[in-house]
Amino acid sequence: MLEIWGRRTSSNVQALMWCVGELGLDYVRHDAGHIYGGTDTEAFFELNPNRTIPVLRDEGGPALWETGAVLRYLAERYASPPFWPEDPAERAGVDKWAEWAKLNVAMQFTSPVFWRVVRTPENQRDPAAIAAALELLNAKLVIAEQVLESNRWICGADFTLADIQFGHVLYRYFDIDIERPDWQSLRRYTDQLMARPAFREHVAISYEELRSSLP
Repeated sequence: MLEIWGRRTSSNVQALMWCVGELGLDYVRHDAGHIYGGTDTEAFFELNPNRTIPVLRDEGGPALWETGAVLRYLAERYASPPFWPEDPAERAGVDKWAEWAKLNVAMQFTSPVFWRVVRTPENQRDPAAIAAALELLNAKLVIAEQVLESNRWICGADFTLADIQFGHVLYRYFDIDIERPDWQSLRRYTDQLMARPAFREHVAISYEELRSSLP
């Protein structure tokens, strides 16, 4: 059984849990981070000296951290093609888009946009900084928009690990109060994600506990 540390409102934890759900794996998850605390303990330091979430331990094995590495571990051990191809070139193609999504979409959305819109008090928000961050993010999203004009999923006809790295932030991207281009393909793609039970269970959930309570 998998043992996972991390609160369900963390976008990185959501990516991991969505993958776990898609693969149908048994797990126990411990809330950690943000309002749940726990990451400042010596026990957690032994799991992850960075004190970040998520952390995963499989069948009592060594603690694994860094979301991308954990996702690849799960895919390598438990998944089958086409989710995680056996052919090295095909697998690299999936991994390429997974890395692209992590660096150019997830990281460009979560702190630069989501934190500034949702986790910052309204009277402390910086509209110019938000607009600039959205401009950078949308310059990358247009790449996905164009790919999805002819592809059902980000790597082609099949759902893969790359869709988890890319798609796990789209629920929040389309839900928060920001200006967005009239994405047609990305909207269709997100609707497809919403049709997946594991996405609805682990990703399309409330993030109200993350909103700033300050006036």
